Amino acid sequence: MKELSLSKTLIGLALVLLALTLLFAFQGNWTVAGPAAIAFFVLLAIGFRGYETLKRYTYTLMIFAAVTTSLCYPQYFISWGDFKYTNLITPLIQLIMFGMGTSMSVKDFVSVVKTPKGVVIGVVSQFMIMPLLGFTLASISGFSAEIAAGIILIGCSPSGLASNVMSYLAKANLALSITITSITTLMAPFVTPLLMKMLAGAFIEINVLNMMWDISKMIILPIGLGLIVNKLLRGKSKWLDEAMPVLSMLGIALIIVVITAAGRDSLLNIGPLLILLVLIHNLFGYFLGYWFARLLKMNERDSRTVAIEVGMQNGGLASGIAKEMGKIATVGLAAAVFGPLMNVTGSILASYWHKKVPEGYDPIEALESAELTHSLK
Repeated sequence: MKELSLSKTLIGLALVLLALTLLFAFQGNWTVAGPAAIAFFVLLAIGFRGYETLKRYTYTLMIFAAVTTSLCYPQYFISWGDFKYTNLITPLIQLIMFGMGTSMSVKDFVSVVKTPKGVVIGVVSQFMIMPLLGFTLASISGFSAEIAAGIILIGCSPSGLASNVMSYLAKANLALSITITSITTLMAPFVTPLLMKMLAGAFIEINVLNMMWDISKMIILPIGLGLIVNKLLRGKSKWLDEAMPVLSMLGIALIIVVITAAGRDSLLNIGPLLILLVLIHNLFGYFLGYWFARLLKMNERDSRTVAIEVGMQNGGLASGIAKEMGKIATVGLAAAVFGPLMNVTGSILASYWHKKVPEGYDPIEALESAELTHSLK
């Protein structure tokens, strides 16, 4: 009871800080508005921990707090002496992919045999809907070539690990979600560069072979090492199972903060429009993914899965690709915006679907399928 009362107090204080943020921002007093906004997100995140239905938003709110801090004080997130923090992006992506590998096994691909239709539709939807949406939005955005190419890049990226969590919460087909994520991720070194060449080649120069190698060293090598570690230590390294999800979340947060600081000036100039276009990209991904699956006679659970897989992209990988291209402050901006936004919209969609139990849903089967995604807790 005391914990709930404390949560209410913190949320109340957060709302007061939000009002102060808006007031000082309207007056142009960013010296005060910035810290107030940071404190608003932090207090709201802590307050949400007291509510079972709201606690899943804590991580996203903390990212918003970190991003706001990065916008207000970019000098602390650009470099330390001669070392640029952008150099951390590729190793962090490799760490996240290693974590994915330690959570995978051959069993996770059984769905390819059991439900090939669902897997094929999910993979085709992922690499068709989002790239074309990204190209359309980039073409009408009016942004500079590199920032527009970043919108296409996030569309050409595979689905992210967050989609597995949202599929579980949405009472979708978690096994199918895991399989689609795994396959699209492993296909990314070959498919993403080709899609970028076709769709973004008119905006910026794309070296397909270089991009294939860059993505391979960020995906294939660390996932392969993770699979080996999983094979050798499965069931023997509980600390690793518990540590990797936390390290992955921290890694993603740090990547977003570093990109925000690097591209701060561009983001302040085009921020509202970029956020709008990224939000449209994300929401239409859910919408078109769901109805494309329904059009092809997939059941409700599988259609929810495809919707979430299509709408939620691997923003971290897109950021890593932008870093390897040497364009993190421009091409990487859309990915930095997409990550936090998709977690908010994905959580809202998952909460909506969670209340509507689909036909054929088996809670026991869902829990068994969740063995892979130990980060669900």
